[in-house]
Amino acid sequence: MTTRDHALLRIAVDLCVLTVREGSLQALIITRGNEPFAGRLALPGGFVRTDEDIPDAAIRELGEETGLDLGRLHLEQCGVYGEPDRDPRGRVISVAHLVVMPDLPLPVAGSDASGAAWRPVDEIRGGLAFDHDRILNEAVERARRRLELTTLATRFCLPEFTIGDLRTVYEIVWGEPVDPRNFSRKVVNTEGFVQPTGTKRVPPTGRPAALYRTGAATTLNPPILRAGGH
Repeated sequence: MTTRDHALLRIAVDLCVLTVREGSLQALIITRGNEPFAGRLALPGGFVRTDEDIPDAAIRELGEETGLDLGRLHLEQCGVYGEPDRDPRGRVISVAHLVVMPDLPLPVAGSDASGAAWRPVDEIRGGLAFDHDRILNEAVERARRRLELTTLATRFCLPEFTIGDLRTVYEIVWGEPVDPRNFSRKVVNTEGFVQPTGTKRVPPTGRPAALYRTGAATTLNPPILRAGGH
């Protein structure tokens, strides 16, 4: 008989929380209060408890480490990371989640985080603890692709939004300009993407803009593709 080594695993969740604020795509980042990597920036996350499901652990960790109101979040699993040396504490498998929220107040650190903040994605790439740079990059690309194929962009918006607000989400998440007229036509002509509220936003200057809310559709047919058909 051959003796085989079986790994003793711990299961964790890591959360890439994205929002559009201050004209940029921003991620929720904590400053780690404990070792390993005390004082380093990292994505929120932690270990799954023996009595909870993985999505429940993700929501609990997000609330404990940031104090945010989680009422309007969109949460989906976006990857599993299990390289043997990814965590110096031992063999840890992390189930990563993409979380999308509309523009929110500043988070409040809690649990094992000594600080929590929104930071522009482009400013934090390359400086995160563990393998969180890889998780961040892959989650951002997933969000960009989901904007092409699904109605996820509306989850970056407040409950009522203009077509211009929605276009801004696409431009900021994709990092490229979007033609206003073509975009408006695609959105309005895609069944179930948005639903008019019958009201308008009246700005201090300029023309009033019609307000919409999220429609019933979850996928886009046809898709709205980035320039060059990424």
